[in-house]
Amino acid sequence: MKTLYDMERSGNCYKVRLLLALLGEDYERVTVDLTREEPREASFLALNPRGEIPVLVEDDQAIWDSGAILVYLATQAVDRHWFPDAALARARVTQWLAVAANEVHHGLAAARAIRLFGRTGDLAQSQAVGRCALTLLDQQLARGPWLAGEAPSIADIACYPYVSIAEEGALSLAPYQNVARWCRNIESLPGYTPMMARQPSA
Repeated sequence: MKTLYDMERSGNCYKVRLLLALLGEDYERVTVDLTREEPREASFLALNPRGEIPVLVEDDQAIWDSGAILVYLATQAVDRHWFPDAALARARVTQWLAVAANEVHHGLAAARAIRLFGRTGDLAQSQAVGRCALTLLDQQLARGPWLAGEAPSIADIACYPYVSIAEEGALSLAPYQNVARWCRNIESLPGYTPMMARQPSA
């Protein structure tokens, strides 16, 4: 049985929960409260020396970092489209994992963290990076329904969470119609589960 250490409002944790739901996998959840001392306790640091979530544990092995966990789960999946075996296709997916970890993280995720959680940072700068990320995604999605091919992959799962809640960072998806359509495509996938109790994108 897999065990996921996570927090409901974390977009990075949601990436893992979403893929697990789409794969139809059972798992146990352990909530980690980032506002308390839990991530800095020795027992948690033994799982992830960075003291961050998410962490996935299976067969007494801990995997940390949302991107690494997505790769781990997709590599095990029966449906190979989540992380294709072909070298070029796998490289295409990995490119968008990098976008999720950079432009999306430093833009959309950062703007949300500043507005909702009072994190220190330059909101205007984060929003500017967020708009660049949305433009990049919109241009790519003008070419097809998914970021890295003709089927959904972990490229889509990695980028979707913070894009879908961009409004929490005061960024509208209205100018990015290809992105809005892509969000609806993801929300229509069998097994889709929302981050929290909220309605899918209009």
